[in-house]
Amino acid sequence: LTAEKFVDNPFEPGTRMYRTGDLARWLPDGNLEYLGRIDHQVKIRGYRIECGEIEARLMGHADIREAVVIAREEEQGQAYLCAYIVSGEAIPVPELRAHLAAQLPEYMIPSYFVQLENIPLNNNGKV
Repeated sequence: LTAEKFVDNPFEPGTRMYRTGDLARWLPDGNLEYLGRIDHQVKIRGYRIECGEIEARLMGHADIREAVVIAREEEQGQAYLCAYIVSGEAIPVPELRAHLAAQLPEYMIPSYFVQLENIPLNNNGKV
């Protein structure tokens, strides 16, 4: 894991640099512009969260066929997690929360659960 995270530094040959997962670009004035993440982590209330991990735990529920978790933002700018699930039957939200709470810390449990007939995809098959 250390070798994976510390890569050769292209700016100073013979040295190494830490690969953070952040995406940025150099501006003409020498500053960096933050563009986002290259992985699927989101930051909510100071915690870095991998949405795919929550999706995998949701898929462990016997009645869930598909799951997608995304970070959304309230009008006041506060970020929160929202889980979209596909299931053949209605699953009570307390049951979903209990299922996740047995496997994940509280800060990784989505604030909202939305049950859909299917996950909408574009022509390329992306959510």
